[in-house]
This record gives sequence, structure tokens and C-alpha cells, in this order.
Amino acid sequence: MDQISSLSELLAEQKASSYIEIPGAMSRTFGQTTLSTTLPMSKLFAIYEVDLEVQRSIVPQNLSKMMDYIMLYLDHGQGIYFPGIILSARGAGDYDAQAQVYRLQAIEKLYVVDGQHRLAAFRRLMETLQGAMARAKDRREYDRMEEISAKLSKLYAFPMSTMIYLDINARQERQLFSDINKLPRKIGGNLAVLREQRRFYHVLASRLVEDAPVMKHLPVDMFTERGKGPEYLFSYHLLIEILIGLFEGRLKSAARNNGYYFEEKEIEEHLKLASLYFESLLKYLPEPEKGELCWTENLQIALAMFFHDEVTKTGTFNKYALDYALKILPHIDWSAIYTGDEKDRLPRRSRIVKAYQFIKDFYVEHHMFLIRDDSPGQQAFSGESSKEDVG
Repeated sequence: MDQISSLSELLAEQKASSYIEIPGAMSRTFGQTTLSTTLPMSKLFAIYEVDLEVQRSIVPQNLSKMMDYIMLYLDHGQGIYFPGIILSARGAGDYDAQAQVYRLQAIEKLYVVDGQHRLAAFRRLMETLQGAMARAKDRREYDRMEEISAKLSKLYAFPMSTMIYLDINARQERQLFSDINKLPRKIGGNLAVLREQRRFYHVLASRLVEDAPVMKHLPVDMFTERGKGPEYLFSYHLLIEILIGLFEGRLKSAARNNGYYFEEKEIEEHLKLASLYFESLLKYLPEPEKGELCWTENLQIALAMFFHDEVTKTGTFNKYALDYALKILPHIDWSAIYTGDEKDRLPRRSRIVKAYQFIKDFYVEHHMFLIRDDSPGQQAFSGESSKEDVG
């Protein structure tokens, strides 16, 4: 009896009850035979398998983020973009060159080389929606069932670019997986945040640079991947950090309101307040120059966090409180914030916190003596203030 070397040969001896057909063009990629196609997720669910000797374990945090990303499409119809999935046939299936169709027996599987987290996120959402559908059916919530059914249909029909390697072995799969995930470098800095134009503060920062006249005096580098060009005062990434500090009093890593869902009205309200803030900085601080300590990255973030504390003591963003607190700026000795080489030696977060605490302590100790203002704005702040709530 001839030796059987693959699952396909074993199945070929039996009468096939059904096939899964994958249309696509066969070609050669780096010396290997490949098939390129686009498949709906419903078909991918039926044909892929994960070999843990090739793949790493699922990272729950990455999976959760990817599921949230897919929900942008299911809940709000926003466009989402994925790199293609790479699979390995390991001898499974047969390609019909005349029909340009790759056929798999129902029992045969293709093994994931790249895209495990993407596939797992889609599958987890499918299972979650199916569970929700069953609960809605039990409760006879027919409107809810219709809504879930529509989401499931979108999920099953989602098109995913797919490349199938037809003739590589397990060792080559491991090498391919290693090369794909080790060699490329992720984008970072300005470029990463600039390309992310769904989140609230990213959209706000872009609108501020484009629409606010004050930003002509505070040049922002929008395109340099890391750091900023010598002719710019701010990087785009720094501008987002300043806005988060001003409106939340937090560092970017702890931001709570940098979400995907917001109304245009919120952007407009925050845009006006951000413009007012930067106009006031130009009024009370020295001329913007790179040599001025008060215009450096750490000091700008610290200032934004300090002013957030002062203007939100009543629970809402009080413009009159901002106008009052800004008057402390001409009295601050910026060179007294850091001692010795602290400005260069301390970690970034420590430098920001130290500057924030210095400004706060100085304000608490001296503002009653240094700020004299009997203007209507100060009276409004001292009495029954007029406030603008930005959420």
C-alpha cells in the first residue's frame, strides 16, 4: 500500500461530501507558491486553525483593543482597516487552475501564520453577539434580535484580504511569523497620533492648528515622526498632551475622555476654550522661543494641569477663573523650578510633576499679594461666576 503523505491524499481516496471553494489567483512569492484572495469572515471562521507551536499566546489587552476597534464598524458604521491574514495550507486542498478556485474538504484546515489576534477578535465578537441573540430570543425582545442580527450579518460579511502559502512547512511558518513580527518598526510620535483622527483630542488638536489664528504664533510640527523640526515650538503630540492636561488635569496615558464618540458641539466648545488659553499664554508669558524655559515641553504640560485645577474647582470650566489664575505667570521665576541638573536628569514624568507642584505652591502662597484685579471679570469670578460647562 502506498504511503499517504498528506491529509489531502487520504481524503482523495474517499468520496467528498462537500467542498469549501476559495477563488483566487495563484502566484509565486519569494520562491513560494501562494494564493491571494479576499474572503468574508464567515468563510475564514470555517477554514482556519491555530498551531501554538507557531503562534504566541493571545494577549488579552490587544484582543480587547481590537474588539473595540471592530465595534466602531458594527455600532457606528465607521471605516476600519486591517492588514491581510496569512495562512499556510500544509498540503491541504487542491487548486483548479482552469477555474482559478482552491478547494478544501470540509474537514481540512489552514493554519494561521499572521493575524491570530485579528481572527480571535472577530470570533470573540461573533460568540458574544450570538449569546446576546439567544438571550434576546428567550426574552422575546424582537427589536433587539433584529439589531443583533444586522450586526452579525455585517460581521460575517466583513471582507478580509488573505494570502495562503501552499507549500511551506512548519519550520518555514515559524520563520515567516518571526520575520513579520520582528522586522517592521511601528510608527511613533507625531505620525502615529496624526494618523489617528477618530479620537476626541486628536480631532481637537487638528482643528485647533487648522482653524485657530493664535496657532500661527505657536508653530506646530504636524508631520515629523519623532520629536519636532527646529523651526517649530510644539510637536503635534505635545499639543494633544497639553489639551488633555488643560481639560482633564491628567497626563496623556491617563486620559479618560479621549474616546471615539462625541458631538461636533463638544469640539466647538473645547476649541474656543483652547484658543482662549493659548492667546492668554502669549499675553502673559515671554515671547515664544526655544530658549525660554516656560515654553518647554514639560513646563507647558505642567502649566496646563495647574490651570485645569484652578478653573474646574466649581465642577465646570470657568473662564473667569482662568483669566484670574493666568495673571500669576509674569511673577514666576522659571529658573527656580529645577535645581542643578534636574531638568535633564530626572525622568520626564518627574520633571512634569515637579514643575506642576512648584507652580501650584507658588500660586497658593503668593497669588493674594501679586494679583490685583478689580475688573468686572474678577468680580464675576469672586461672586456668582458665569460658567461654561465643557463636559
